Formats: sequence, C-alpha cells, structure tokens
Amino acid sequence: MESALHHRGVKVQPEVRNLFSRTYAEARQKFLQAAASRGLDVESHELPLEGAHGESLATDVVRDGPLHASKLAVIISGVHGVEGYCGSAIQTGLLGLGPVAAPDTAVLYIHAVNPHGFSYSRRETQENVDLNRNFVDFSAPLPDNKPYAEIHELLLPTEWPPSDDNELALFMLRKEWGVKGFQHAVSLGQYRFEDGMHFGGREPAWSNTTFRRILQRHARNCQHLGSIDVHTGLGPYGVGERIFACLDEGRSLERARRWWGDVTSVHAGTSNSIPMTGPIQFALFDECAQAEQTNLCLEFGTYPMPQVIGASRAEHWLHRHGSSDPLQAAAIRQTLKDAFYPQADDWQQAVWQQGRDVFLQTLNGLRED
Repeated sequence: MESALHHRGVKVQPEVRNLFSRTYAEARQKFLQAAASRGLDVESHELPLEGAHGESLATDVVRDGPLHASKLAVIISGVHGVEGYCGSAIQTGLLGLGPVAAPDTAVLYIHAVNPHGFSYSRRETQENVDLNRNFVDFSAPLPDNKPYAEIHELLLPTEWPPSDDNELALFMLRKEWGVKGFQHAVSLGQYRFEDGMHFGGREPAWSNTTFRRILQRHARNCQHLGSIDVHTGLGPYGVGERIFACLDEGRSLERARRWWGDVTSVHAGTSNSIPMTGPIQFALFDECAQAEQTNLCLEFGTYPMPQVIGASRAEHWLHRHGSSDPLQAAAIRQTLKDAFYPQADDWQQAVWQQGRDVFLQTLNGLRED
C-alpha cells in the first residue's frame, strides 16, 4: 500500500533503514555502537529480568558534552516500550551527526526508558504499568477515572475477538461521550484495575525510579533544559506532532513556539493527544526544578485511531486472559508492533528527517535563549 507520504513527495532513502531495527537487542546494539564510534561512555542501568530473546535489558545513558554544562538537551526513547523503535533510531542517527558544537551545552541520550516493554513489544512495563501515568504522588489520593470503570470489561472481554453485542455497547458509549470523551475514558490513566489498560500503578515503577536517578546524576547542574520525548501511535501517518509538554502556558509556551514553530497543547485541545495523569515530564519538573524548561513530546502518527486502539485492546486482552492458540497470540503481538512501528521506508525517512530537525532546533533554541 502506497502511503500518503509517498504521494506528498517524500524522497525515500533506503540507507535510513540502517538506523531502524527489528528487535530491542538490535536497537540497543546500534545505539551502543554509535556511542562507541564517538568515543562516548555508556552508563547502563540494568533491569534484572531477561528479554524476549534471552538478552539483557537496560536503560542506557550517553552524555555528549561537559557534566557541568548549563544548557542541556535531553532526548528520551522507549517510555512506551514498543514505541522505542522510533526514538532509538533517531537517537542513533543523532549520535552519528557528530559532537555538539555549542559551548556550555550537553546532550543527554536516555535510551529505552522501558526496556522490558521494548523487548516484548508491549507499551507497558513489566509491572503492566503505563509509564506515562506513573509519575504521580503515590502518597496522595490517586486520580479516579470513573468512566474507565464503566468500560473495562467491554474493552477486555473474556473472548477475543469481541462479540457484536460487546462492540455495540462500546459504540453507544462512544456516541454518548463523543470522540474525545471516549478517548479520555480509555487512555487518561486509571489506578483501579491492575490488569487493565493505561494502568498507572500503585507505586513508582522500576523505570520511574531509574529515570529519576539518571536526572539526579546528569541534570541537577543545568540552568536551561530542553527535552524531546519521542512517541508513536497518534495522528496522521508519518507526521511528527510537536506537543508542548510544560505546565507553564506563558513564557515556556512562547519559547517553545520560537524553537519549534507550531506546537499543539493537550490542555487547549489542539493536540491529537489528551492530558495524562502522570507523564514522564513530571519527573523533569521534580528533579530539575532549578532549570528553565522547554519540553516537547514528539508524537509520530502511524494508523487511524480505531486501528491503533484495536491493536492495543487485543494485546491487553492477551496479557489479561492469555490464549490457547499460539497463532492467535503471535498475530496479536505482531499487530500491536505494526500499529506503533510501521516498517516502511517512507515512514522511517519522515521520522528521521523530523527527529533530526527538531533536535537541531532544540540546540539552536538553547544557544539563543
């Protein structure tokens, strides 16, 4: 199937394929090799679990620039496991661009924040936690997503595929709540159903505490911080939506527009995404409170939302109920991977071009502000 990108004249460069990988282990190897080719040290935070193919799992950190730089760009991949293929390719390509030229500036690459999900082609962590709902204050009352409770059993019924009656009930609720209302119910984040979708957890996940340790080591000295958190799955195919990811809608938003041009906002309703209960940027606010921050979520579209949600539902159903049919299980896992990681030249070329551009804009913004 020819993509809309191809029809818009995107020139496909097959060599870009070399930045992308088929497995987490391959992606990690390419990232580590790119760091080694630059003579940069790697700091590995190992998760004491085996990967899908028996490989080691880790969140790997590479710093390009002085430890006490006052200006820091942070590039994050793999918050949602399987979405890490995209972010990893961008990080590997950026390392290949060469050293940071700007003075008093460093780049921090945080590769595979959720290595377990990356390896097993899940969005969730080994705790079945959606990491972008896990950065909350667990000592306080947790957010209560009451609409999710109404649809939990409908989203993940006992049998798969779901019955016509099941899907009709969901359709009627979608009609009643509207598209955005239904999206909020499904994906805002919930803390009641441990086997459910977008579960935020009952305590900080391993990836949460590891990410915070990395920031404490590498980002406590900077005064100006710009971050890019790479995701996939929402929006038009191959288009990298630039989603403003700061709480301050004043000076930070103005700065984001200077750096990146048109940015969208989940709070203003201009984004394909919605507000989340505990996104990873909350850790940046907590651990790097000394810094003036300009944060972006770079969200690359893949396929229409019903297709992506359907793939997510099926994979969650498999995790919750299991399947006695190995062919069904394999098909569900592959469909989920495909939904968040199109393995096509035009998509990959668009991802790399936009990822590189946003990175260079970030460095330029840090230099000028």
